[in-house]
Amino acid sequence: MTITLNLPEDIAQHLASRGEDPGRTALEALALEGYRSRMLSEEQIRRMLGFETRMEVHGFFRKHDVYLNYTSRDLQDDLAKPLSRG
Repeated sequence: MTITLNLPEDIAQHLASRGEDPGRTALEALALEGYRSRMLSEEQIRRMLGFETRMEVHGFFRKHDVYLNYTSRDLQDDLAKPLSRG
């Protein structure tokens, strides 16, 4: 889906002068807020931003001071899984 945003020219120029792509900046902001509000999953963020791996998503979150939505229940579930030895 294509979404069109109308930015005032001075804001678009400001973003561009900082070396930022205004479209990518808006997409990343949407992704971050979607994840923070739990409307979007980590996998959806990965696909939305074109990342190949979860580690890239984690790096993106780290860069923007966003914590993973990982509960104590998630930890308990992970600890209960047998370790695979590959």
